[in-house]
Parts: sequence; C-alpha cells; structure tokens
Amino acid sequence: MTAQDSATPTTSIAVSSGTLLASLGVVAFSLTFPSTVWGLESFGPWSLAAVRSVLAAIVAGGFLLAMRVPLPDRRHWAGLAVVAGGVVVGFPLLTTLALQTSTTSHAAVVVGLLPLTTAAFAAVRTGRRPSRAFWLAALAGAAVVIAFTVQQSGGELRSGDVCLFGALLVCAAGYTEGGRLARQMPGWQVVGWALIFCLPFALAGSAVALAFEPVRLTAHGTIGLLWVAVGSTFFGLYVWYRGMASIGIAKASQLQLAQPLLTLVWSVSLLGETLSPAAPVAAVAVLVCIAVTQRART
Repeated sequence: MTAQDSATPTTSIAVSSGTLLASLGVVAFSLTFPSTVWGLESFGPWSLAAVRSVLAAIVAGGFLLAMRVPLPDRRHWAGLAVVAGGVVVGFPLLTTLALQTSTTSHAAVVVGLLPLTTAAFAAVRTGRRPSRAFWLAALAGAAVVIAFTVQQSGGELRSGDVCLFGALLVCAAGYTEGGRLARQMPGWQVVGWALIFCLPFALAGSAVALAFEPVRLTAHGTIGLLWVAVGSTFFGLYVWYRGMASIGIAKASQLQLAQPLLTLVWSVSLLGETLSPAAPVAAVAVLVCIAVTQRART
C-alpha cells in the first residue's frame, strides 16, 4: 500500500467531519432571524445587537482564559478585525435593523445570495479557483433560493433592503477571512478573539442603547437574545469556521444554500408565518445543487 493510498481514508474522514461541522453551523445560523424577531420583543435593535455581542464575548473570554490561550500574532490582527467587523458587528446590527420592517422570509434573500458572494470573495482572497461545474451549481442554487424567497415575500422591496444587502457584503468578507484564519489557528479562537476585539465597543454601545431603548423582558425575548448570543454568534461561528478550514471556504459556503429554507421552516413553526407549497420543490432543487458543489473540483 502506498502512502497516498493510506492517506485516502483519513482525508475522507476529515472531509466528512468538516462537512458535518459546517452543516451544524448552517442549522445554528438558520435560527438567527427567528431568534432576532423574538429578541426584538424585549429589546430595541441597537440594544439587541450590542448586548448579544457582550454576552458572546463573555462566553468566548471564559474559554480563552480557561485554556490560557496567548494573544494572537500581530499578523492575524487585520484578519480578526475583518471578522469582527463583518460577522460580530456588521451582520447582526444590519439584519436586526432590517427585521424591524422585513419578515424573516424576505430577509432570507440575504442568505440566498450569501453562499455565492462568499465563494466569490474567497476566490479573490485566497486565489483558489473552483471549477466551472462548481460555479454553475452555485449560480443555480442561488437562483432557486432567490426565486423562492422573493416569491414567498410577495416580491416587494422594503425599506430594510439596503441594510440586508449591506449585511450580505460584510458577512461574506467576514466568513472568507475567518475561514482563512481557521487554517492557521483553531476556529473557536478565531471567533473568540474577534468577539474580544469588539468587547469595548459592545459594552459602550450597550450602555448607550439601553439608556435610550426601553427593555421589556419576555420569555421569547430572553430566549431570542440567548440564542443569537451563544447559539449563533459563538457556537455557530465556531463549528462553521472549523468546517470551512477542513473542506474549504467555497464548498462550505454552498452548504448555506439550505439556510433560507431552514429559516422559513423555523419561521412557520416559531413565528406562525405561512410557508409556500413550493417549499418542497425548492428544497429538493437546492439539495441537488449542494450535492454538485460538494463533489465539484476546487
């Protein structure tokens, strides 16, 4: 048996593990919009975005202290700043503002475009060029998701669309940079240090926002806050970056094609929104596109 033959099972296991981790991240992210709507029952948009960052940073800081993790090298600081600005501050704040006027089904348009945008960012940032089959499947999957979610929301443009498309761009940049950094340090440390970098600003933002936005604690509001802080921001990003480091940014990003459909399922079950009869058809089409992107050469 050659060295290459003996390495094949290990590589296969690593890919399967990476796909599973990235998929867990997608499931965690799919609950973000419904949880944000719940959180808005108790908090204002600025308060919710700031407090979730503070809570997530406390959890991350506890892990970093317990593990006695040293400060990251200076060469990683710029990348961590991009992660912090994109996925810790930018995406949560912009989507929270948008969800004041947009339904979760309409906001899912952002997630429908995010896989393709992340793959494009990754191609530019890392220099790795996926195959033509990958891009065709990615474009097809994005088209299916966009068509379905726009039809689900009635095809109307809303005032929050500027925030949603801004969130798309900053999140794609943060995912790409985080996936690159996760090849050089553990994924949970990428998330942890990005959250710690934002902590001073999150604390200041929380103090100001809570002074101007009244808090009316409810069960839904508390659960929503805890999930977006711990489930989406910390756990979701942790498994997501580990998955991206294993299977590559481009392939991992395409798993998110399933995220809008999962979000719509949660919207129906948790928020009482109505699901289109076209959902099963869209789900099958998206799964086919995901399968092609995972098998395509990158």
